[in-house]
Amino acid sequence: MNPSTPSGRQVTATEFEYEELHVPVAGGRLTALRWPAEQPHAPVVLALHGITANALSWARVAHHLRGRVTLVAPDLRGRAGSNGVAGPYGIGAHVDDVVALLDELGLDRVVVAGHSMGAFVSALAAARHRDRISSLVLVDGGLGFPAPPGLDGDELITAVIGPAMRRLSMTFPDREAYRAFWQAHPAFGAAWSPWADDYIQRDLVGEEPGLRSSCRVDAVRIDSVQLFQAEVLGAIRALDCPAELLWAERGLMDEPQGLYDERRLAAADLPGAGVVPIRVAGTNHYTILLADPGARIVAQRIEAAAGVASTDH
Repeated sequence: MNPSTPSGRQVTATEFEYEELHVPVAGGRLTALRWPAEQPHAPVVLALHGITANALSWARVAHHLRGRVTLVAPDLRGRAGSNGVAGPYGIGAHVDDVVALLDELGLDRVVVAGHSMGAFVSALAAARHRDRISSLVLVDGGLGFPAPPGLDGDELITAVIGPAMRRLSMTFPDREAYRAFWQAHPAFGAAWSPWADDYIQRDLVGEEPGLRSSCRVDAVRIDSVQLFQAEVLGAIRALDCPAELLWAERGLMDEPQGLYDERRLAAADLPGAGVVPIRVAGTNHYTILLADPGARIVAQRIEAAAGVASTDH
């Protein structure tokens, strides 16, 4: 089965149909994907992607949720279907978009899941809007560390997403070339799948032979720097809702040192801040969301946060 969404886009890898929504926000219209639940009164969960990602990074998690919740994942402003949304950009602007999306969908209070930068947006949204977010599932993000002293904006960006930032200036002759670029990425290895393929293909804009990433460079630059703002770094400690931090063992390039480890988490004293850390074995920063077993575990923790009994083992 290969149904069309309301926008005419074809569903390929995902087993369940998603709808494409367009929501008015400051500066334009935000695009979001919605995987509807099978039951009309099932919980709704909002899912936020990483800094150069898009909504389809959540497709494999949606597959494991199997319609037990409604999952809504926006393309954050400046990316994919929302790359036409004008500035201002920044983590606070994403929080405002989250509230606008909840208002448009008539949702008073929801579970929010966020991956990488999306986890920082989730934490800040929960800190600023305590009445709108019931709990958080933070996936390899949300807990930050102060920037090393003496770094300027460009150096901060390089420290956060150097390889990803270089990709934004590249062009590709066709979609196969973009696929080959990602398949050679050390974080994917043998974990390539139709879900990963749909995710990276959603990122492309332009025409052959000049295809490029949809991510607006100015949006990514501003977001990168703002990850080090005091309010963003402190948001995880200002939470008064339940939260879990699912962390990957390995890093963005599949290096042995990930963003977090037991020592860093112990030093952060997260249980005292009301955040429960959970190690997701055998994953890196990408595969914790885009491959099994990471996506399966993320789905299970989302279901637990939403109060839904999981049957996906």
